[in-house]
Amino acid sequence: MNGLIMTAQLLLGLSILVILHELGHFLAARAFGIKVEKFYLFFDAWNVKLFSFKKGDCEYGIGWLPLGGYVKIAGMIDESMDTEQLAQPVQPWEFRSKPAWQRLIVMLGGVFVNIVVGILIFWMLTFKYGETYIPNSSVQNGINPGEVGQKIGLQKGDKVLAINGKKVIRFEEITSSKVLLSNTTLTVLRDNKTLYVKVPDNILNDISDDGIESFVSRAPLLSSTIDSVVANRPASKAGIQKGDVITAVNDIPVKYSVDVVAAVQKLKGKPMVFDVKRGGETIPLTVPADTSGVVGVFFNFDEIKQETTKYGFLEALPIGATQAWKTFSDNAKGIGKVFTGKIKANKAFSGPVDIARKVYGGEWVWARFWASTAFISVALAFMNLLPIPALDGGHVVFLLIEMVKGKPLGDKFMERAQMVGFVILLSLMVFVLGNDIFKNFIK
Repeated sequence: MNGLIMTAQLLLGLSILVILHELGHFLAARAFGIKVEKFYLFFDAWNVKLFSFKKGDCEYGIGWLPLGGYVKIAGMIDESMDTEQLAQPVQPWEFRSKPAWQRLIVMLGGVFVNIVVGILIFWMLTFKYGETYIPNSSVQNGINPGEVGQKIGLQKGDKVLAINGKKVIRFEEITSSKVLLSNTTLTVLRDNKTLYVKVPDNILNDISDDGIESFVSRAPLLSSTIDSVVANRPASKAGIQKGDVITAVNDIPVKYSVDVVAAVQKLKGKPMVFDVKRGGETIPLTVPADTSGVVGVFFNFDEIKQETTKYGFLEALPIGATQAWKTFSDNAKGIGKVFTGKIKANKAFSGPVDIARKVYGGEWVWARFWASTAFISVALAFMNLLPIPALDGGHVVFLLIEMVKGKPLGDKFMERAQMVGFVILLSLMVFVLGNDIFKNFIK
């Protein structure tokens, strides 16, 4: 069921974004009197389509190959490679007959819409839900680093006070891109001593497969104080009570809730002795064996304080715009690290399986769905701006060259550039899909 929910969210989100992206090109072309011959969600490769109809001089439809979508603009060298049309005399309703500045706007139309959609969604989510965060000053027990975090020198219970010398206001900053994508030094308080921990430039290589939790958990540590006990479970049978503090499991010292959980999981199916601190004394309590590894206690989640900042309708706009810009700049930083060799390509690029699993997730929560769709919308805007022939960014580069030269580049050059672009995109697609399959089904 989780797989179906992931797939459905991915298809719905991408379908919305592809339609809106192509609508940006479509409306810009129509605004300048350029004929649009096709508007398709997904590709109708080899002229195979699931659905189509014609209205006016444009054919609308859904193709069978779910790798994006396209609009076929008359008189333009694009993925259709319609060289026969280009061999005919130039018509006033064709793309090639229009001045370069108009063609540039047409090519940027899709990217513009993706950015606007991202800002709009982030804006509306901020207006409706506000911003909920954990004040770093309220964190009582510090961080819970994963394997990668421990490898760079972080320890359980550390309190991160500053990032590159700037005070941490929100706990969530510790796992943000400002830490993972920059040359970062964390100021850490440990046993009343101030230490400095360097986060390597290439840390994404280590955390890309297992997620952010392998660096630092998104939630602060809880102490081993019991908040409630489930009736008729091993803990209640042992006499554990609310307010008890577990100090050891089978003589192994524990300090945090995660320590207790780990010890119980390791010893599941066997009887355990919990040393419990109650009213100033320590009491040993025998917990009956349970094969599930769940003894039936809840820890004190009230130790994690959350605050929500609400914004008015217009106040939320700059917050949404900032989130969109942050997403755009993070993508740019990530690509930059790939090109400089600091991050491996197979760690940086995610395919549909990874996006469905890590971005959308297996539970349909509308707030998360729209936040994920906004994130992908801005990411698509960035990817489409890359100067690769066959992408919008490639067309933009050629148009800027034309505007500088004062005359268009030759049709033969453009045809060959498109072919090169197709090869690059196809190779990238095969790489991403193969990497996705390897990471999720083989490794």
